[in-house]
Amino acid sequence: MRYQSTRGGAPHADFADALLRGIAPDGGLYLPTAWPQLSPAEAAGAASRPYADTARQVLELFDGGALPAGAIEAAVARYAGFHHAAVAPLVQLEPDLWMLELFWGPTAAFKDLAMQMMAPLADAALKARGERLLLLTATSGDTGAAAVRAFAGSERISLVVFHPEGRVSPVQRRQMTTVEADNVLNLAVRGDFDDCQALVKGLLSDETLRAAGQVSSVNSINWGRLAGQVPYYVTAAAALGSAGRPVRFVVPTGNFGDAFAGWAARKLGAPVGELVAAVNRNDALARALNEGRYRRTRAVPTASVSMDVQAPSNFERLVFEASGRDADLTRELFATFAGEGSVDLPQNLLSALRREVSAVSIGEERTAMEIDHAWRAYGKVICPHTAVALAAARDLPAADGPTVILATA
Repeated sequence: MRYQSTRGGAPHADFADALLRGIAPDGGLYLPTAWPQLSPAEAAGAASRPYADTARQVLELFDGGALPAGAIEAAVARYAGFHHAAVAPLVQLEPDLWMLELFWGPTAAFKDLAMQMMAPLADAALKARGERLLLLTATSGDTGAAAVRAFAGSERISLVVFHPEGRVSPVQRRQMTTVEADNVLNLAVRGDFDDCQALVKGLLSDETLRAAGQVSSVNSINWGRLAGQVPYYVTAAAALGSAGRPVRFVVPTGNFGDAFAGWAARKLGAPVGELVAAVNRNDALARALNEGRYRRTRAVPTASVSMDVQAPSNFERLVFEASGRDADLTRELFATFAGEGSVDLPQNLLSALRREVSAVSIGEERTAMEIDHAWRAYGKVICPHTAVALAAARDLPAADGPTVILATA
């Protein structure tokens, strides 16, 4: 299994290289050169297998033998520490509306599902190479807390976390800043998540820093993160769908990584149907898909803090795929976006993007109303991120099959 950059200017890499590098040398994001496939029997069988077995199967497809023996087994063993036997259970809310609970990990956020796997994988790859890694991450809450919990105490990895000062929840700030591990450093940034992410990208592209020692990121720009999120789409789609009855997923998203993981599960052969990206007031993604102009503005604080993103990095992966893997076009579009803060999407590309995913924006008042509705109608206390997805799902027209919202925290 080989990986290529969305911008076409970097050598192909194997899974271990993509995992440890995070971002390609040309500034692009890694994707498989060809998508591996689950057989129909394998995709359907995820409904009856333990979650760890499906995660192992998906990781083996993406790995292709690049990691040392035993690395994947050590990674999926981490799921034994989750607080629900199913790891990512489905809960029915209405006849054709389900909630996929992704908050049973050690920090009570969906990032645990990928992060807990990434730590053993990275440690194994580094040990085999006799190397160390400086790991950088930008966070609006979930990612940083999950990364600190997963990588604290690692012998070969030093973790630096950037979070926007005053824009993460008090619980997540404590999860990140009170850990007693010598290999973890947390820094508050006067700005928003996009400022933090810009710092990480700048450091990753600094050749002097790269020459001094290996540096990478654990944000969803890292393919290893997305590979760890694909399995829960496979299991949920297998439980509720079939080839003739695909499952619609509504995903609360900021950096578009979780939504793209659903797209990747569809490419593997899981019965994933319509993908709806639900965003809050920070609606750059929704405006891009609905209006055709991708424009960055300053992120505004909301109750769904982990979605306060106005430059979703993983949109680049979708653009690359929807354009027919046109690396030149992808590179030009994102260079313009980086330099000018906005770019118009060609009409043929926009049409292709809309065939792959749709996006809706949910405001603060509606988010609060949806939290109230979830308690009154279902007896469920949901977080603001999940409420954004629930509101979007309840506004959608009826589908031919079930709809699943992702409960991310």
